[in-house]
Amino acid sequence: MNLNSARIFAFVAAKGSFSAAAKFMGIPVATVSRRVAELESSLNVRLLERSTRKLRLTDAGATLYEFVSRGVEEMDAGLLALSENEHHLRGRLRISMPPSFEPMWALLDKFQTLHTNIDIDLFVSERRLDFIEDGIDIALRIGEVASQSAVARLLMTYRHRLVASPEFVKNASIQKPKEILKFNCAAWSQKNDVIVWTLGKESLTIYPFLRANDYLHMRYLALNGKCITELPPFFCKELIENGELVELLPDFPMPEQQVNLVYPSRKSVSRTTRVFINYCVDNFAV
Repeated sequence: MNLNSARIFAFVAAKGSFSAAAKFMGIPVATVSRRVAELESSLNVRLLERSTRKLRLTDAGATLYEFVSRGVEEMDAGLLALSENEHHLRGRLRISMPPSFEPMWALLDKFQTLHTNIDIDLFVSERRLDFIEDGIDIALRIGEVASQSAVARLLMTYRHRLVASPEFVKNASIQKPKEILKFNCAAWSQKNDVIVWTLGKESLTIYPFLRANDYLHMRYLALNGKCITELPPFFCKELIENGELVELLPDFPMPEQQVNLVYPSRKSVSRTTRVFINYCVDNFAV
C-alpha cells in the first residue's frame, strides 16, 4: 500500500470531498482522485461511495480511515514538534459559531494577530452544520455534545441571568420565581417551542409577549423597561454592574450551560486546527 496515497485518502475522508482535500493539501483535484483510485485498485476494495452531493465512506473505507488517520495524527504532531516558530503557520480555518457569541470576537482577532498567515472563514448560524457536508473544521457549540463521533473540548460553563431595568421593577417585589409570571417577559425561542425557565429547583412555563432567537433584541427591550428576560452573562454583566439592568432572583440560579469546541476526530486534525484549539482552551474567558 502506498503510504502517500493512504494519507491523501485520509484527508479526503476528513474533508468530505476531493476538492476540499486538494485545496487543503495544495495539490490538483485530479491528483487526489487518481491517488485514491490507485489505492482502491491496489487493495481491491471500494473505499468511498461517490455521489453528486457528497462522499460517503464504505465499511472498508471506515475501517481503513480509522487506522490510517492515527498515522496522520502522529505525523502532524511530529511536524508541530519540529516547528520552531508557530508564527509561520499558514492555512485556512472554517469555523461554525452561534449568532452574536461576543466572547469569541476578540479571541479570533487576537489569534489572527498572532498567526497572520491563517485565514478564517466564519459561518454564523443557529443550525448545527455538518463537518463533512458543510466543510467545517471546528464548531463552537452551546450545550452538551451528544455525538459519539465528535471530540469536544470544554471552554467554559456559565448561567443565564434573569434581568430587567430598574424602572421596570421599581415598584415590584419579586421574591419567588412564580411572581415573574405577573409581568411581561421576553424569551429566547425557536418556532413554537414550549418555553420553560428553570429557576433554582422550580420550572415555570412562560407565555412571553415576545419570543425571539436574538438575545440582543431581548436585551434592548429589557434596557428600555419593556420586560423581564434571560440573558447570557456576557450580554448583561457590565450592565448589571453599572446599574442599567437589575439581576432578579439571584438565589434561584438558572441551569448551567456548557461552551465546547467540537471537531470531527482527534485522528485527523491539521496543525492549524490543533494550534487554534489549544489557543482557545488557554485564552478563552468571559
